[in-house]
Amino acid sequence: MAPEERVGAERLLQTFERRFLASRALRSFPWQSLEEELRAPSGSKLLLDLVHRTARHPLCVKHPPSGTYVRRFLSELIRKHEAVHAEPLDELYEALAEVLTTKESTQCHRSYLLPSGDAVTLTESTAIVAHGTTGLVTWDAALYLAEWAVQNPAAFAHRTVLELGSGAGLTGLAICRTCHPRAFIFSDCHSRVLEQLRQNIALNGFSLEPDVATDPRHPTVTVAQLDWDVATDLQLSTLQPDVVIAADVLYCLDAVLSLVGLLRRLSGCQKEQQAPDVYVASTVRNPETPQLFTAQLGQAGIRWEVVPPHDRALFPYEEQWEVVILKLAL
Repeated sequence: MAPEERVGAERLLQTFERRFLASRALRSFPWQSLEEELRAPSGSKLLLDLVHRTARHPLCVKHPPSGTYVRRFLSELIRKHEAVHAEPLDELYEALAEVLTTKESTQCHRSYLLPSGDAVTLTESTAIVAHGTTGLVTWDAALYLAEWAVQNPAAFAHRTVLELGSGAGLTGLAICRTCHPRAFIFSDCHSRVLEQLRQNIALNGFSLEPDVATDPRHPTVTVAQLDWDVATDLQLSTLQPDVVIAADVLYCLDAVLSLVGLLRRLSGCQKEQQAPDVYVASTVRNPETPQLFTAQLGQAGIRWEVVPPHDRALFPYEEQWEVVILKLAL
């Protein structure tokens, strides 16, 4: 295989690997490019490599994705393989046979690869809405904010970071893994979200017990139950963040009003230090929502600016909506 062909094959494998580990919609995979590669003399080796980078990836063996998702993926892979009239690959059919007996669960694992090759692995709901909340899955704004943070670690290094509406925990865990914060405070208000969040923190090697010895490179990690509307000034005064982040929390008028009110109160509770830097990432599904947010910020006297966009090169996104990060000056 020529060098340029090897580069192309590796790029294709990386795309499949990242999208599969994050359980992205099968229609988003570059199936046509794969079918073209499978027709080449090295097609059988590429297919074997692909099986080991997806269904038999070490992360999937240790932290299984949805059984239904794996079955659908392998079935589609078999169809593409058969379409090029290649010799059957035993390992491909063995992988399918193994997953056929898997019992489906309401939860699954999804993994998001970091530039280091390490991964953030999360337990997530298989349904977008479960237990009355959308906070049990990872949304695109969380991926986008995590991607920006990985590219801008100085914004978080040696600082105390508070995340509002942490959800499944992807953004915070990516920052803890790559940006060297001094301390990280995850927060949410839904009891089931908080339960899963604590599990995901432990799954990624971080301890919530202050007396438990951990990697000295890890920040101090805590989880706070924080309801924006009922949090007391006493509770807010214990946080003292240098940086506040939030992703995909601007989904309705009430949420916008609650967030702006909380930020004002949080700024007033800071003890002898400047107001924290605030970064809010939102997916622009309805242009009226960010417009409402910026209008409310203006009324509250909070200045804001748009963070320059970056390429979506690290994480596999599910949607194609625009995502915007605002930096606020409280």
